[in-house]
Amino acid sequence: MIKAQTLKGFRDFLPREARRRQYVISQLKSVFESFGFEPLETPTLEYEEILTGKYGEEGDKLMYRFEDNGKRRVAMRYDQTVPLSRVVAQYQNELATPFKRYQIQPVWRAENTQKGRYREFLQCDGDIVGSSSPLADAEIIATAGRCIQELGFKDFKILINDRENLKFANDVEGLSEKENLMIIRAVDKLKKIGKTGVLNELIKDGFSKEVAEKIMLEVEHRQPTLYLSQIFTSLEKLGINKNITEFSPTLARGLDYYTGLIFEIEIESYDVGSVCGGGRYDNLIGIFAGRQIPAVGFALGFDRILEAMEALKLFPDEVTDSSTTILVTIFSEELKQKSIDVAAKLRAQNINTEIYLGEVKEKNPLEKQLKYADQKQISYVVIIGQEESEKNIVTIKNMKTREQKQLTIQELVSGLNKKELSV
Repeated sequence: MIKAQTLKGFRDFLPREARRRQYVISQLKSVFESFGFEPLETPTLEYEEILTGKYGEEGDKLMYRFEDNGKRRVAMRYDQTVPLSRVVAQYQNELATPFKRYQIQPVWRAENTQKGRYREFLQCDGDIVGSSSPLADAEIIATAGRCIQELGFKDFKILINDRENLKFANDVEGLSEKENLMIIRAVDKLKKIGKTGVLNELIKDGFSKEVAEKIMLEVEHRQPTLYLSQIFTSLEKLGINKNITEFSPTLARGLDYYTGLIFEIEIESYDVGSVCGGGRYDNLIGIFAGRQIPAVGFALGFDRILEAMEALKLFPDEVTDSSTTILVTIFSEELKQKSIDVAAKLRAQNINTEIYLGEVKEKNPLEKQLKYADQKQISYVVIIGQEESEKNIVTIKNMKTREQKQLTIQELVSGLNKKELSV
């Protein structure tokens, strides 16, 4: 017998959890499209050279790479920004610019698995390609903020910085670009390991204690650049509340490809770290296109958002309940056709209806069927016994209150459609 198990770092999503995931995806799609973003999907596999060297040394280590049956070197999608860059370069004559796209697909990383870290997980991205306007940056931030709001979060902060604030050539003589990236990656861990931890990491990377302390002092005292001031002004014009945005000079974001704006969103009422992050990356697409194409975007941390929504009880009851509204029971073999007819009428009215398909016992025929409805968290059950069949009515049972009443089919349909079924 083969042992039934999932691979380490990979997950199954049973119906209750899958419904919640689908609910969040639906809400996010609605927000994206309200801002004029179009959907995009890219393949799981890319040529290895497309993905490698874009995420830094750590990213290359975590990427799933292999040789396929055609002896081609391929890699699994690590994020959605690099595939987007490839798409823009490949189809640049077919896409209207600025190109606004959202993408909701799984990505794969060979992480050391731990709580909240998986090897396959869903990313939700929104990007604007082809505009260098501060208004595009502001619109990306506004879209990300609206996504968080529409999911029910009220207390959150959008932390904003500029990668220009993390260029230290004037503070450290002879600093190379590689060394500057080492500083950014160390500063990026500030919330996780604290100031002392960052200083120790910089010293471990070869910087003197004096230089490390000078860098930290400079980071903490940076002011908003002119470019950031323009973004904050645009955010005000877009109607974004000042209270939810904040200049954060220590915000770094570790990915190598950022060139300007960087931002993250944190839920103040639930400490899970950032649930969204993004920024401007004007040089990445040029690697594929042969010319600079400006771009700005963000990614939502789908699993963290689900975790926070669960903790703060933000899922509506109808998402937690079964997607089936009503179960039509079968009282006996003789009355089965009656139940089938009722189920067909309910489905014709676009009411999510299930008819019981299990074994029907002669004694206590409803016992197992009601237990089944309970287990699936179905809201209502229809019962059609001999009396109901003769009177051409049904008994409707509310599985939460356990109350029941007799109705005509028309009354049942009308009540369900209007969501005014008083039972």
